[in-house]
Amino acid sequence: MEQVLSKNNNFRLFGILFIAAVLLSVPFVAMQFTGEVKWGIFDFIVAGILLFGSGLAIEMALRIVTGFWTRIAACAAILLLLLIVWAELAVGIFGTPLAGS
Repeated sequence: MEQVLSKNNNFRLFGILFIAAVLLSVPFVAMQFTGEVKWGIFDFIVAGILLFGSGLAIEMALRIVTGFWTRIAACAAILLLLLIVWAELAVGIFGTPLAGS
């Protein structure tokens, strides 16, 4: 029984990391067709760290947290933190030095 649970958890981890990789490929593909998206290697590295780190944090939350609503809250908090950091890095909504302004 434990081996079946392990396979399901590994499949879920693979799915989360696959989705992060697909999201990371969107700006790369957009750069090939339009001049509006201009990401450098540093942008891809930071976005990769954010996406893969958030994916791994969600996987850890799903493995550790037991209650259904607690899992939902933990995943929502991780995604909210990801969106806040992403928005700050993109446009500087809080005006911190991270935004480059």
